[in-house]
Amino acid sequence: MASSTSPSSSPGARTPSLWRHHNFRRYLTGQAASVTGSSISTMVIPVLAVLELDATTAEVAWLTFLGQLPPALLALHAGALADRHSKRKQMITGDLVSAAALTSVPVAAALDRLSLSQLMLVAAVQGAAGVLHDAAAISLLPSLVDRSLLQRSNSRIGSLFAIAATAGSNLGAALTALLGPARALLGDVLSYLVSAWCTARIQASENPQPAAEGHRLHTEIGEGLRYVHDDHWLRTLTLVNATTSFALALLNTLWALFLLRSIAMSATAFGVVLGIGALGAAAGALAASSLAARYGPGPMMLAALAITPLTQIPLLLASPGLFWQFAIGGALFLQLACAAAAGTTQRTIRQVVTHDRMQARMQAVSTWLTSSARPVAALLAGGLGTWIGVRPTLVAGTCLLLVPLVVLYRSPLRSLLDMPSSPAVASPSAEAVTPPTPSGPTVPNPAAAADVRHERSSEGGP
Repeated sequence: MASSTSPSSSPGARTPSLWRHHNFRRYLTGQAASVTGSSISTMVIPVLAVLELDATTAEVAWLTFLGQLPPALLALHAGALADRHSKRKQMITGDLVSAAALTSVPVAAALDRLSLSQLMLVAAVQGAAGVLHDAAAISLLPSLVDRSLLQRSNSRIGSLFAIAATAGSNLGAALTALLGPARALLGDVLSYLVSAWCTARIQASENPQPAAEGHRLHTEIGEGLRYVHDDHWLRTLTLVNATTSFALALLNTLWALFLLRSIAMSATAFGVVLGIGALGAAAGALAASSLAARYGPGPMMLAALAITPLTQIPLLLASPGLFWQFAIGGALFLQLACAAAAGTTQRTIRQVVTHDRMQARMQAVSTWLTSSARPVAALLAGGLGTWIGVRPTLVAGTCLLLVPLVVLYRSPLRSLLDMPSSPAVASPSAEAVTPPTPSGPTVPNPAAAADVRHERSSEGGP
């Protein structure tokens, strides 16, 4: 571990670049590799299901449902475990399990034994392993850098992840064309292995909190739920996340099916569209700090939520043709720019006001609610898509995107003009790029403190 006598330790020294912070760089490299691989799977799995296995609308919905069910069931437990044990070990375990599950797909395809049932099972296992990884990954960041640098760190993370997602989508399209969709998933397998290796090289101390005598896991889960509920800011942001997630999950369930089948978009064009959208996420993440500073975090997030439903218009009007492919790509660029700017700011607010020992459980509550919304939305999308058609269902999902806008507008958060102050927290690891704060580990009153996640990848559609 590096000594604490970094340049920033001297009075008056300039804050060094985050890119020279070894633990942060290892964290960022591993997670960026993971996002690149996830974007390959985001592009390849729908192609594999729809074009290779001839999945119906209902089967596509079930595939999405099974992939999203494990986070809904396990997020709270994963968060409590991450606060109690080593976050890095939990991240590595999730990566290795996901790599093993995904490897079975190209193996089965090579043996001509691949089926939708296996694809659904792999989606469920990968979802369970992913929630273990993600609960630990997001909550690890505040122990790597000083909290005064969280906004900058999240901005760098968001922009690099978006670039990685762009590369992953385009790489997925290229691998699908060269190797076929099943073997293209080996790119995601490699990304999990890189992520595990980089995580293992992080040397910062974590200070996990052992369970109090007589405390079971469900007691700590309840503590996390109460912590979020009692803080108006955390409660509002979590509700915004959950309602946004429900609407987007409904749209995303049928989005790939609509583009690939209804308007006859090729697999290559589908990957390029996802890549264009990811560039928007990079732009939004890079602009998040300056937008929040100029307009205030609250007004900026409110504007982003207001723009998002408008980005669905090209999708709803689309028909086959190159013009509409460009229009959908441009709309996705704008939507993910808004999502990244708002998400980066939202995540920073939640990390800043939350005490170290509650970081994973705070995040787990948001993940649990958003993840619980997604499988319900996936089943609803399958039912509505079969009953009234795909395009009318996409119209309904667009209308649901107005709900989080209303939730935030009715909250005092809409007028938040400055980032809140941090509670009293334990200092980060010795390699943190700013001097440790002298404050003690007193647990703050949530009411006195004034999301969104690196989920491993960005939402795959509008």
